[in-house]
Amino acid sequence: MKKNLMVRRLMTLALLMILHSSLFTLHSMAQKFALVDMEYILKNIPAYERANEQLNQVSKKWQAEVDALTTEAQTLYKNYQNEVVFLSKEQKQARQDAIVAKEKEAADLKKKYFGPEGELFKKRTALMSPIQEEIYNAVKDVADLRGYQLVLDRASDSGIIFGSPKIDISSEVLKKLGY
Repeated sequence: MKKNLMVRRLMTLALLMILHSSLFTLHSMAQKFALVDMEYILKNIPAYERANEQLNQVSKKWQAEVDALTTEAQTLYKNYQNEVVFLSKEQKQARQDAIVAKEKEAADLKKKYFGPEGELFKKRTALMSPIQEEIYNAVKDVADLRGYQLVLDRASDSGIIFGSPKIDISSEVLKKLGY
């Protein structure tokens, strides 16, 4: 009986030690998370709004240039259709070539301005990168200060269903940025 009781106590003690070490390991592995709302942060940074306005203006200007070339191509085509019966074979070919050239010019200009490596992309990168870098550094500083291992953007489509306002550090980041 004493032997049974002693074995039970040893087993209980061993089990408690295993549980304690498991809880300690889980606790030490626990990570602190925080959320930021990038839309909120960006709306409160005047430089971002100015950069966006500048991008919109240049985009409208460039789109007007592309539209003008497209309109010229359409006009050439309409004129061609109206006069096609009066044109010689050589004149028809010359007009068709002019129309195709104008359409290509419009397409090339559109690609130059709005393509994946186009002027708008380059301008957006030049204007936004310093702002994004500044925000990143502020988020990193706040995360380091508070001991966060992971900071998620609440505004992105990352699938965050709920985030407690207690872990939202957006205002703190803005304060760090001086806003």
